[in-house]
Amino acid sequence: MPRPFAAGDRVLLVDSRRRRHLVTLAEGGTFHTHAGVVDHGALLGHEEGIEVRTSRGARLVAVRPTLADYVLKMPRGAQVIYPKDLGPILMLADVFPGARVLESGVGSGALTTTLLRAVGHDGQVLGYEIRDDFADRARRNVEAFLGPDIPLEIEVRDTYEGIGTTDLDRILLDLPEPWRVVEHAAGALRPGGILLAYLPTIGQVSQLRDALAASPFGMAETVEILQRSWHVDRQSVRPDHRMVAHTGFLTHARLLQPG
Repeated sequence: MPRPFAAGDRVLLVDSRRRRHLVTLAEGGTFHTHAGVVDHGALLGHEEGIEVRTSRGARLVAVRPTLADYVLKMPRGAQVIYPKDLGPILMLADVFPGARVLESGVGSGALTTTLLRAVGHDGQVLGYEIRDDFADRARRNVEAFLGPDIPLEIEVRDTYEGIGTTDLDRILLDLPEPWRVVEHAAGALRPGGILLAYLPTIGQVSQLRDALAASPFGMAETVEILQRSWHVDRQSVRPDHRMVAHTGFLTHARLLQPG
C-alpha cells in the first residue's frame, strides 16, 4: 500500500557520497546542509525513492530509514550495539514472535528496538537499566521508531541484585560483569532458555565462561562478528580498505536440567 511522506515522518536523505542525514519532516520545515537547503515541502506527499535537489543543485535521495539506519543515527546516551551484531544476536538468542525477553543494560535502546520488532505485539521486552537518564532516552528512541503501542516495560534497577520475574524465554545482557547475573538468570529462565551477553574484552568473556561452566547452563559458545564491505565499480572490484572489525564478543548458553 502506498505511503507518501507526511509531516512527522522520519526520512533518510542520502547524498552522492552516500552521506546520510536523518530528518523529521514538518510543514514549512527546511533541511540545511553544506550543499544547500531542501524544503520539506519538496518531499511531503511523495513516495520514498524520490530525488530532490538542494538550493545549490546537489542531489539527495529520500527514503524511509531502515532499523540499521536509525540505530546509527539515533540520539545516544550510551554506546549502541551496532547493526552488524544486532542481527546475529537475534539468531544466536533465537528471539521469536511471542517471546518474553529481559534485556539488562538498555543504554540508548538500539537492541531494545530490535528485540521489539522480533517478539511482536504478542511478546514482551522487559528492560533493566540503572540510570534514569538512559532509561528515558531509550524509551524515547524506541517510541520514535516503533511508536508508543509497544510491549515494553523499562525498570530502573540493578540486575546484579536479582531478577524480579520468572518464566523468561531469553535474557540478554550488555553489562560489564555478566557473570554476576548467571545465578539470577538460572532462576528466571524457563528450561532450555537462552542467556546471551555482549562483551568488549576477552578477559570478561573468560570470567563469564567460567561462571557458566559452574552453573546449570550448557552448550556455551562465543563468537565475534567481523564485517568487510567491497568496492565495486565496473571492473574495479576489491575489498574496501577499511572494515568494521572488533566491536564485541557474543557469548550464549542454554539453561539445562541440573545434573
